[in-house]
Amino acid sequence: MDPIYVTGHRNPDTDSIVSAMAYAALRNALGDREFVPARLGHISDETQLVLARFGFEPPLRIQTMRTQVRDLAFDTPPALSSAVTLSRAWDTLRSNRAIPALPVTNDDGSLYGMLSPSEVAAYDMNTVSEPVVQKIPVFNLLSVLDGKILNEAGHLVDALSGEVCIALPQSNANLVFRSRESIVICGEQPELARRALEENVNCLIVCQAELPKELYELPTETCIIATPFDAVRTARMIYYAIPIQRICRTEDLEAFHLTDFVDDVKEIVLKSRHRSYPILDENDKVVGTLSRYHLIKPRRKRVVLVDHNEAAQSVPGLEQAEILEIIDHHRLADIQTGNPIYFRNEPVGSTATIIASMYQEKGLMPSDKLAGLIASAIVADTVMFKSPTSTPKDHRMAERMARIANVSLEELGKEIFAASNADDKPADSLLFADFKDFHIAGHDFGISQITCVDSSRMLQRKDEFLQLMQRTMAERGYSLMILMLTDVLVEGTHILYLGDEDIFTQAFNVQLKDHACFLPKVVSRKKQIVPMLSALWG
Repeated sequence: MDPIYVTGHRNPDTDSIVSAMAYAALRNALGDREFVPARLGHISDETQLVLARFGFEPPLRIQTMRTQVRDLAFDTPPALSSAVTLSRAWDTLRSNRAIPALPVTNDDGSLYGMLSPSEVAAYDMNTVSEPVVQKIPVFNLLSVLDGKILNEAGHLVDALSGEVCIALPQSNANLVFRSRESIVICGEQPELARRALEENVNCLIVCQAELPKELYELPTETCIIATPFDAVRTARMIYYAIPIQRICRTEDLEAFHLTDFVDDVKEIVLKSRHRSYPILDENDKVVGTLSRYHLIKPRRKRVVLVDHNEAAQSVPGLEQAEILEIIDHHRLADIQTGNPIYFRNEPVGSTATIIASMYQEKGLMPSDKLAGLIASAIVADTVMFKSPTSTPKDHRMAERMARIANVSLEELGKEIFAASNADDKPADSLLFADFKDFHIAGHDFGISQITCVDSSRMLQRKDEFLQLMQRTMAERGYSLMILMLTDVLVEGTHILYLGDEDIFTQAFNVQLKDHACFLPKVVSRKKQIVPMLSALWG
């Protein structure tokens, strides 16, 4: 079963990470099994502390939802060794008629070439005008002929070459084979066999007959092989004893990797005349083949979005994915779906609160460790219930989860916000740890939030932050950028702002001084900053 990725927003905070993990665990516990928690960015120190405290590893990191080769229902035919006989390869081609070509591999599983019926047909026609074989391994020949070696000289030969001749009764024996560089096929013809042995031809193949014992004992360098096949079939099968490495296509090979994007693959396939293409894994080992019809209606990745419903904050390539569900507590944004989906949006302070409610609704008690994780996410996202987004439901759910986990919410909050107050980090790590892009009414901008317990120490790095913000605005084409230094102890936020200052003055009725100001009682980006800008722009 293909996975269903459960993912929060870019630059994920604790609520985003924990909500993805808790919801995937809920669905899997109810028997679905294919739900996989994922993340879109780096794990913050705050989140890492919470995960480590309750014994969890960070979820899988994904880079894109664009459709890749691994998402296609590609073929997985046998991958043949380059040493395999043409006879065996042809049998494999016949039993996989829907597959245009088979991959041919080296001993380590890497790609050697591709074999299709066209290469076999071309070789087969050439044998009519050039009935000569070169250095066929004896093992191969015995295999295709179901044969056995009859004399001691035959056991000393490892490879056979020569012109293939069928010895028929005729008046002029010299016309049967022209030189000792021959592979002579005969039936119950003792005299002709004797002459071949005396001439030391490379090989004598006896079809459906036995030779007199004295012929086996003649001093000769000829390899004698017996086969149950008739002469005509034997003659054809000799040509099919060659290793397929000699005729498979090894030039102009177009190979794709599992991680290649289907859009890019289509461009290459449209310019190519081949019907089948090998697929390689991350170690360049062959894992399957791709044909044009696989690209007509590719399977899309499936995803559940938690803690966001805005395309700019979601995984790159989301437009190519199939969105199954959205669980969020933010404003409705711009994500569109092709089909009706399950959408749950509640005005609470944390998405983890909604997930905890779903556990309750399904009659499933989370484990003590998972309950501790959920409680931590609620405490972190509601800023210890001081955020205006916080509701009584958040508090009740956090308390319930804390009781299950046997932890103190107050102590949990102190640990969490102490971890996020590591002001010795590089400025870019602090700025982008909890950063979100917004696109509202034609305005592109970014808002970062650093929650701490000593904002004065962060303000000492004001110039460093402003320089980084200025550079980010230029790189991303933002019209404005805001850094929120939210102080849990004073229950307010120091603002660092770049952009048209009239916008900020009108939205918040406050004057900026040197690109900075303080907003008392403001601790929520979602409910106190973004709505004011949205209202200003209509």
